[in-house]
Amino acid sequence: MSNHIVLLGDSIFDNGAYVPGGPSVLEHVRRFLPDGWRATLLALDGATVSSVFRQLERVPNDATHFVLSVGGNNALWLSGDLLSETTSDVRASLKRVSELLTEFRSEYRQLVIELRELKRPLTICTIYDSIPGLEPSEVAGLCFFNDFITRTAFEFELTLIDLRTLCNEAADYSPLSPIEPSAGGGGKIARAIVSAVLGGGKERRVIA
Repeated sequence: MSNHIVLLGDSIFDNGAYVPGGPSVLEHVRRFLPDGWRATLLALDGATVSSVFRQLERVPNDATHFVLSVGGNNALWLSGDLLSETTSDVRASLKRVSELLTEFRSEYRQLVIELRELKRPLTICTIYDSIPGLEPSEVAGLCFFNDFITRTAFEFELTLIDLRTLCNEAADYSPLSPIEPSAGGGGKIARAIVSAVLGGGKERRVIA
């Protein structure tokens, strides 16, 4: 049986529109894979955790590996809601953040459970936080999302790609949209994907 990687999630993988003339993440992955391996993109620009469930409906029958990167758009929307509020009570603010993350935690965990039920190796990614122009408050907010993603990786013994340490330079982000990977950043992500998948073992691993 040939090996077939399926990329699920958002524009971290579906970045073709943001790298005109340069390789997308999918194109990089296909270049780095050994002979006989294939890669399919189901990830969609703008996707949130809830919309990835619809991507599962299109998973090819011959898929052998899943790689998931999602949550950045959830964080963007939460940031729009949360940062418009004003308060001088730090304790109340942290409680409000935790409340707003409840739905994300529930949906993300259920998504991982459904992917695990497909009985294929699964790799998941953190949300990167070195985006040019990102405010310190937004970086701090991403910690809540990434804490849960990391905990989920350990709970289900999944391989984790830490995009925070991987995409840590301004050049890793597209000049057309700073929240998307550039061709160079996409190359880093693709190499990490291939490394994670070819590692093959069931042990928990962090790719950074």
